Amino acid sequence: MTNLSKKEIVAKKHDLSGVDLSETDLSRADLSRADLSGADLFGANLSEADLSGADLSEADLSRANLSEADLSGADLSRADLSRADLSRADLSEVNYWKTNFWQCKVSSDVKEQIIKAIEFRE
Repeated sequence: MTNLSKKEIVAKKHDLSGVDLSETDLSRADLSRADLSGADLFGANLSEADLSGADLSEADLSRANLSEADLSGADLSRADLSRADLSRADLSEVNYWKTNFWQCKVSSDVKEQIIKAIEFRE
């Protein structure tokens, strides 16, 4: 777990690649367009966070709470979202290439967004 405060994390939002933010409370944080590639966000609380346009490629988001988060336009390629909560999250125009959704909690609207994106790719 990081020693940075929520305020410091948001202030440094543009380059957080590879940072350990596991179990951190980032609910409602503005992390839009942040570079979180390869970051460890295991069990992090990102509910209602703005992650629009963020680079989350290869990030560990397993068991993270992303309920009602804005992930529109985010890059989730090769991210691990196993057992994450994506209930009512906005996943429009997200890059899902090789994303792990194993046992993810999703609401029906989120499930439809994921299915449409996968069908469009094929």
